[in-house]
Amino acid sequence: MRPLLLASAAVLALAATSAHAEEGMWTYDNFPIARANATLGTNIDQAFLDRVRLSSVKFGGCSAGVVSGQGLLMTNNHCVATCVANLSTPQQQYGETGFTPKTREDERKCPGATAEILTDISDVTERMHKAGEGLEGQAFTQAREAEAGRIETEACGNDPKIRCQVVSLYRGGQFKLYKYRKYSDVRLAWAPEDRAATFGGDLDNFSFPRFAIDAAFIRLYEDDKPVETPTHFVWNADKPTEGEAVFVSGNPGATQRLLTMDQLATIRDVVLPLDQLIASELRGRLIRYAEEGEDQAFIAMDPIVGVENTYKRGLGRMRALTDANFMTAKAAAEVDFMQRYAATNGAAPDPWGALKAVQPIARELYAPTALLEGGTAMGTTSVAGGSQLFQWARAIVRGTQERAKPSDQRLAEFADSRLPGVESGLFAERPTYPELEQIRLEWWLSKTREWLTVDSPHVRTLLAKESPEGLSARVVAGTKLADPAVRRALWTGGLAAVQASDDPLIQYVLSIDADARAVRAEWENKVKAPTDRASEQLAVARFAAYGDAVYPDATGTLRLTYGQVEGSDVPGQRFSAFTTFAGLWDRATGAEPFAVAPKLLAARDRIDPNAVMDMAVSTDTIGGSSGSPAINAKGEIIGANFDSTVLTQRNAYGYDRAVNRSVIVTTQAVTVALRDVYGMDHLVEELGVTR
Repeated sequence: MRPLLLASAAVLALAATSAHAEEGMWTYDNFPIARANATLGTNIDQAFLDRVRLSSVKFGGCSAGVVSGQGLLMTNNHCVATCVANLSTPQQQYGETGFTPKTREDERKCPGATAEILTDISDVTERMHKAGEGLEGQAFTQAREAEAGRIETEACGNDPKIRCQVVSLYRGGQFKLYKYRKYSDVRLAWAPEDRAATFGGDLDNFSFPRFAIDAAFIRLYEDDKPVETPTHFVWNADKPTEGEAVFVSGNPGATQRLLTMDQLATIRDVVLPLDQLIASELRGRLIRYAEEGEDQAFIAMDPIVGVENTYKRGLGRMRALTDANFMTAKAAAEVDFMQRYAATNGAAPDPWGALKAVQPIARELYAPTALLEGGTAMGTTSVAGGSQLFQWARAIVRGTQERAKPSDQRLAEFADSRLPGVESGLFAERPTYPELEQIRLEWWLSKTREWLTVDSPHVRTLLAKESPEGLSARVVAGTKLADPAVRRALWTGGLAAVQASDDPLIQYVLSIDADARAVRAEWENKVKAPTDRASEQLAVARFAAYGDAVYPDATGTLRLTYGQVEGSDVPGQRFSAFTTFAGLWDRATGAEPFAVAPKLLAARDRIDPNAVMDMAVSTDTIGGSSGSPAINAKGEIIGANFDSTVLTQRNAYGYDRAVNRSVIVTTQAVTVALRDVYGMDHLVEELGVTR
């Protein structure tokens, strides 16, 4: 089916129709090689795809690319920001100075970090569909989750170097088993000054032109030695060319292109307003705290950047869902799909009607579920305001409770196949800051009371007779969970040790956990299960109507997308394809956020002003694509994705070729930084740069 034409915009290709041109975050086992070659004039093949897949890395919530035979990976600086913060102290702030080890021996381990390379994909759809047959509500959800856990355990066993994950695609239409080679020793090899990577700050965030060297290097280790990685991208430090083909391989977080119009209305009316309003207040509290002094600014820097990213991303999505032309096109695509379904299914069950019936319940339950439990597929609100201490406490409390049950009867995240990941995060040596933890907890408690009201039984369970201020101060001051030895002792001691603990945060989580579990169960029973059922029916119908030209929504798993280096020429977004160091010097004012990083500024005379810093590319990306290697048709790495534009945030719901632009830091800029600014000659040599 040809894509719809909008009166006031260029062609908008939607996921319900056959994908058009560069549209699509494609899985590696269904990548449209012929269409990509026809669109780009390239000649890639299956061998190309295999090399790219085995050189692409999942790194936490980001992506990375292998760039040498000694386990060296390039990602974004903002993807290692937590590592940099964890390795820093108020006296040695690597965000200010950059992290510039002169030898491999000086590379330092990122606490709790893991990296994974996708080695195999297999189809387990039949097993997963059979597991839920004849079941409804939470029984359906639990049966599916239990079967996924069994499949993962059968495939991976207890091998700590392998991770298996059952991935739902097409919202339940397919299930694939992804097998990863896992690395638990990831070390920081280089990071620039933070201001070099974040020049322009929040004003330039989600925009172009950009003048940011948002890049960093990490290295994979095993047995205290760098990992040998014979399959890797070849480094290309040349100037990119406008119009050239670009492939981006990474792990985009989540899209919602296959949702119905009724589901999108719930996101527009309920989910995004809650997420945006409370995120904006957290941002304000963190900024206020940062203004109290230098130490406070250091502590709050990374959290502020994270909240600002979340808020601006949500702003772009709200604009998309209130764009009449965009939503008209979505509605027309849905009508076409419904007509095709009716023509071949007659009186079969109506999945659109089933999803429509769920929406009033989802609207009612979203706020308590997001605030008390977190983790729904609809929004971004984090339980406890993202407090690290609270996350550890909940993992300990729930993990010790769940481990007493057979694996297939547990909450999904505590199945045997997933416990190594829980333990890795739980035992990592990460610094925590009591003032920051209290701000997060206090904010969460106060906003939950505000949204759910004082009379809510959930709020009474959360606060009892205490205030948000008093309760948060009490549990943070008294807890000892900042000590990894304490966390390990409670975890290994099991439920008896947890129940006997006098740690106030452990006891607090114990006191509220039954209520939070009940909220989760109600959501899974009344929203998730019927939504999954109906979505599975829609997926089957979509395959029948459009075949394999339909790609699945992003799920945080490895995808490949493609496009071209080019600027943009639409209202509100007009720019050329490249920025240069000359543009950086011109944009600099000497005042934040347009102050050039000191070491970068000091190297000005050594830097070619015409070297390209960043480029715009028409590839189909979304949050989670950060750090994704950008490669040319030869398989050479030419950059790393680090951002997109505000207009591109509508990508969550549909691809718009006219406005979609990914923002890529070039390998040319990274080479300049390594060689001419930070003196990282050993890395330059390792990358094979000869000039």
